[in-house]
Amino acid sequence: MTSSSGKPPESVDDGIQPLSPEELANLEEPIDITVEARAHGWRLDHYLNRLFPNHSRAQLQKAVEAGGVTLNGLVPKVSRRLRVNDRIWVQLPDAEESNIQAENIPLDILHEDDAIIVVNKQANMVVHPGRGNSHGTLAAALQYHFNCLSDVAGRHRPGIVHRLDRDTTGVILIAKDNQVHQKISSQFERREVRKEYRAIVRGVPELASDYIRTFVCAHPRVREKMMVCPEGGNAREAVTFYKTAESYGGYAFVDLHPHTGRTHQLRVHMQHIACPIVADRMYIGQSDFRKSEILSSLGRRNKTSAATSAEIDSTGPADDVLIARQALHAFRLMIRHPITGKEIQFEAPLPDDFQRTLSFLRQSSG
Repeated sequence: MTSSSGKPPESVDDGIQPLSPEELANLEEPIDITVEARAHGWRLDHYLNRLFPNHSRAQLQKAVEAGGVTLNGLVPKVSRRLRVNDRIWVQLPDAEESNIQAENIPLDILHEDDAIIVVNKQANMVVHPGRGNSHGTLAAALQYHFNCLSDVAGRHRPGIVHRLDRDTTGVILIAKDNQVHQKISSQFERREVRKEYRAIVRGVPELASDYIRTFVCAHPRVREKMMVCPEGGNAREAVTFYKTAESYGGYAFVDLHPHTGRTHQLRVHMQHIACPIVADRMYIGQSDFRKSEILSSLGRRNKTSAATSAEIDSTGPADDVLIARQALHAFRLMIRHPITGKEIQFEAPLPDDFQRTLSFLRQSSG
């Protein structure tokens, strides 16, 4: 669902914050929670997972089944939908979590001061440990290079205020202490942080600039995927502004400005308007983007493309690949500094594979 008439309807994020570090540090004492309006309709286990980030969803479900959680005085099902003013009583065991093992992984530091670190994240780097990704993470690299980082989001996410997908490159912000972390998180929740991405897409958007507004939810069969869906249930509103910077026949270079911050939002939205991000393995089933694909799709055999085609034939398939991951880059991030209150912005230059792909598109379509 897209619209180009005026501004998008004002979207309301859940705004639910984890419990404070002090509360999380004293879980041996029971906690009494009153469900706020913004959590109406949430599943109980999803709500607890947001409040207690140091515990996995599986651990929280076990706690509910063991009687460590009651809802309005009764032992609930983990799938129970919450209502405004429901009373939840919680007493949880310590989270089964160990500190991350620091790893000497080089980092491209764009900025550092007493409060924050800004990193230009490389491709093929997971932000924090997860299922099947215990090593080589940004979190492990941060543990090695910095002595003091916030732990608001849990010991396995030191300093990490927001995240980027494994193969999305660019600006990511790190907090050095809990007070800074909470101030920056509040800016994200109030939609005061301005984010700008660059992407190369297959197809050219119908309008030069517009916004995309849909509802998104988890894919019913593929756990890691998101999808556009009808409003209601666990669906979350997602809004993205876009502008076409350049077009090359069957491809485009676009600026993307997410108004909301849903998982895989930009990737799902560009696929939704039939302009998927190139080399997006998860959403288009293609793990790389090649010179030969461009030449074939443009249907050109002028001097430039013919020469390039001959070069590909002579050098082999490896030199045919331009980019081997989704062509999405977090280019710019603008926030108010958590200490000074001044507006600051950070930019990460386009990585080599991105620039190489743009150069070939320009050359081939010229």
